[in-house]
This record gives sequence, C-alpha cells and structure tokens, in this order.
Amino acid sequence: MIERSEQLVTIFGGGGFIGRYVCEMLLKGGVRVRVAARNPRSAYFIQPLGQVGQFGFVRADITNADSVRRAVADSTAVVNLCGVMKGKVRGTHVDGARNVAEAARAAGAEALVHISAIGNDASSDAQYARTKAEGEAAVRGAFPGATIIRPSLVFGPEDQITNRLAGLARLPFLPVIAGQTKFQPVYVRDLAQAIAKAALEPEVHGGKTYEIGGPQAMSMRDLHVAVLEASGQSTDLIDVPPFIARLMASFGWLPGAPLTRDQWLMLQRDNVPADGADGIDAFGIDPVPIAAVAYEWLGRFHKGGKFAGRRINLTATS
Repeated sequence: MIERSEQLVTIFGGGGFIGRYVCEMLLKGGVRVRVAARNPRSAYFIQPLGQVGQFGFVRADITNADSVRRAVADSTAVVNLCGVMKGKVRGTHVDGARNVAEAARAAGAEALVHISAIGNDASSDAQYARTKAEGEAAVRGAFPGATIIRPSLVFGPEDQITNRLAGLARLPFLPVIAGQTKFQPVYVRDLAQAIAKAALEPEVHGGKTYEIGGPQAMSMRDLHVAVLEASGQSTDLIDVPPFIARLMASFGWLPGAPLTRDQWLMLQRDNVPADGADGIDAFGIDPVPIAAVAYEWLGRFHKGGKFAGRRINLTATS
C-alpha cells in the first residue's frame, strides 16, 4: 500500500468549478496533486490550499494524446473532470476521455475517476448526452477498473445556475423553462468528497458506476423558488410555454443565446439518480440540501448587499 504522502493524483479540469474542491479534498487527505490544464495559470489560485511540494501544474490538452501521456506520468490516480457544452464536444467527451484512460493505464495508475452525467444516452438526439455515453464506453474499454461518477445538477458558490438565476431575479419577472423537469441538486463539496474518495480508494470504488444527487428532488420551478428565498428576492415566476422555449433553442447557436438545442433536448428528461443506482451514500456522505447553504453566496443579492443571516427551509418536490 502506497503511503498517502507518496501518492500523486493528476486532475484534468482541476482549475474548474468542481475541480477546485476536488483539489482541496485531496490536499487535505495528504496526497500530492497535479493539475493538468491547457492554461495552468488559470489554476494558480489553488496553490495556497497545499503545502510546499504538494501541488504542481502541467500544460495539457485532453484532445492531444501526447500531452495527456506526459501529464499522467508517475500518477497513482487520475481524475477526468472535463466536459463542454459547445465546441469540441466529441473530442472532449469521447476522444479525450479515451486518451486519459489509455494514458492512465499505460502509466500504471491504480485508479481512474471519470466524471460523466446523469441522463447520458448513446441514442440521444442531444450531442452532450450521446457523447457522454460514448465516453463512458471508451473509458471502460481502456481502463475497466475506472470509477464512473454521474452527477445531477451541481450547485455551489461559483456555479453558473444559482448565481445566474439570482442575478436575473432583479428583473420584473423571471422566466421558467421546463418548470416540471426534476433534478436532484448536489452540493459541490459533497460531490468533490465522493470524487476524492473514489480516487484514493480504488479497492472499494474501482469498476463501479455511481449516480450522485443531493437529498432532495426538486422541479426546475422549485429550484427558482429556492434561489429567490436564499437571495432574499421576490419577483413573479412566469412559465415559458414549450413551443416558445423550443423556438428559443433553435437560435441557440447565436452568441449569448440563453438556451441551446442540446440543453432544450436534455430538459425533456428528469435528471435524477435512477432507482436502485449506487449513490452518494456509498461514500458515507450525508448530502447537504441547497436551502441549507445557498444563502452563503446568494446573500449578496439582498437589498443593500447584505448577506442572509438565516438558513432557508424548503420543501421540495419528491
């Protein structure tokens, strides 16, 4: 058994929203962490989380197999957090995922953790869902002992959903698209803890697939209500008729479009863990509900910029 201080975990996407918390969890666990990114400078803010010699950076592009091989050299575990909604979708989700898995196997890594998504489907019309499924197959083919983690919607201080909704809530009304579609939002720290455990405990989690959600299933409309309460704002919620949302999505290729075709297609299905799927409880984690913590970063939207001084109680749709 390799001592924690001798373990090296390479993280692709370590400077992103989820990645910064995965780095934090691993560094607290006493292992060395290497962030692989196209622009390593973008992850320099993580350095204060570790001790001298515990943290490193390497330039790598997940779609470039040679750079991936160099990045994972000497790694005992590898984590792939990379995902995109536009641009090199297939290159990132399928070819890139295969590059990482093959490089991890060649480097002799004991663990590979691949982050996928709930709702992936090889027959889906949505490119994101389809390529995520193909990526999982590519990873399993190259590294059968990989741990695959499929999260639902992820929320936290730097997320693109609760912050965006809180900002839009300053308008006279807040449109709700696909209001009845259900999610099971998971707190980024809980997800990061599960990813870190999977990377450090391959004897427990290797070869398994997990669908990770939080403690509450809620509709898209419920999520809007939760954000309004946590941010101390009040505005009218207006449900957008499906035909209008579909029309908006048809122009999703335009710069700044609020909704892409892929996003619209994915909103046609609930995004919750499947019945019987292994979930967050397998990691011994008691998940945090969105209403318990969202006020911590959404409080800045209160009138006068004051932070909320209380926790919000929300009963979500189950």
